[in-house]
Amino acid sequence: MSIGKPQPTSLNARTQSRVLEVAFDDGKEFSLPFELLRVYSPSAEVRGHGAGQETLQTGKREIGVAGIEPVGNYAIRPIFSDQHASGIFTWDYLYWLGENQAQLWQEYMDKLQAAGFGGETGRDAPMQVKGGGSCGTKH
Repeated sequence: MSIGKPQPTSLNARTQSRVLEVAFDDGKEFSLPFELLRVYSPSAEVRGHGAGQETLQTGKREIGVAGIEPVGNYAIRPIFSDQHASGIFTWDYLYWLGENQAQLWQEYMDKLQAAGFGGETGRDAPMQVKGGGSCGTKH
């Protein structure tokens, strides 16, 4: 356990409302939508391997979580309904997502709009990939 860093005291996946509820020992509690977790997954598939290599995630409004696996005593690995399962969410990262949720949502909406999705349509419709590029290739 990390000294001085908030540690989780409870973790509940609510499949009907599609949120992960996390409480920490400093008294903070967060309700993190599965969609937020999926679009901000710390995986290389989402983040890329460096600055500017991020892949915008679309069509994730109805994403579910099929399971959650512990990773040591420091993280979890959600298994999303779209088979994405490579993101390891540390306690620090979950806390950061909770603390910055409003700003992250706004940044996500801004990125969708910049990619040509009006309103929140990118949350429903997966991005159409042009050509035969591989995963993570920008078009």
